[in-house]
Parts: sequence; structure tokens; C-alpha cells
Amino acid sequence: MSVRSLNKVQLIGNLTKDPELRYTTAGTPVATFGVATNKSWKDQDGNTKEVAEFHNIVAWNKMAEICQQLLAKGMKVYIEGSLSTRSWEADDGSTRYKTEIRVDDMILLDSKGRQGAGLSEEAVEQEAEEESSSEEEVSGDEDPLEDSDLPF
Repeated sequence: MSVRSLNKVQLIGNLTKDPELRYTTAGTPVATFGVATNKSWKDQDGNTKEVAEFHNIVAWNKMAEICQQLLAKGMKVYIEGSLSTRSWEADDGSTRYKTEIRVDDMILLDSKGRQGAGLSEEAVEQEAEEESSSEEEVSGDEDPLEDSDLPF
């Protein structure tokens, strides 16, 4: 009997830094950036409390290039993907772990960051349309890379 499982993450938050684009030794593009999400509530005394969560995001292939071109620190973005945990051996011999959200889909919710970089909202939208019409959609399932291919 097959047991079903689900690994799906949906976030709406703000970029904590500009995406950093690197390439594996095989030439595959990979972009990393952070997204912050906030939660607020009232405690028993009626005081408003707020906490921020910071998420590590990684995008591969064409999605990595699109994220690097369109996203900027401070922008509000929708990210859909899956959790992925990788491990490596640190210089001191200990095993380190990092959990990331691997991007399957990304939607710009504002263009504040790109406008600050000198692009108008129309230019951002036109660039996104050109990217989507000139390239095939890249599925996150197509990545045959191993952890050893990561440049960081």
C-alpha cells in the first residue's frame, strides 16, 4: 500500500536581500536569497506582539535567472516550493544542516525594489512577459544535481 506525502510551502513576505546568482561547476544557475514573514497577535494583557521568521530561499535554472533579474531587497513576493535540507561537513569536522525552500513558482506582488533600481513598473512587467514567452517553464523536478554541485 502506498502512503501519500506532501512537501509544499507557500510564503508571502519581503526579500531581506537581493538575490545572489551563482553557477555550479556544471554551469547550472542557482540563486539564493532570504524572505521574511511576520506574525502579530495580542497577548493576555492586550499588548500587540510581533515576530518575524526568516526563510532561506533557493531557485535553480531559469527560475534562478528570473529571480536575480526581477527581485530586489524589500520587495513583496509570493513563493511556492518545497522544503529541502542539505548537509555538509564543516572545517571542524561537524556535520552542518541547512533547510531551504526550493522555488517552484514565484509571483511579484510589488515592484518597489526594482523601481528603486531605476526600472519602472511597466519595464518590470514587460521584462517578466518577455522571459515567460521566450523560455519554456522549468520544473523544479528536472534538477539532477547533487549537493556536491553547490558552489557554496
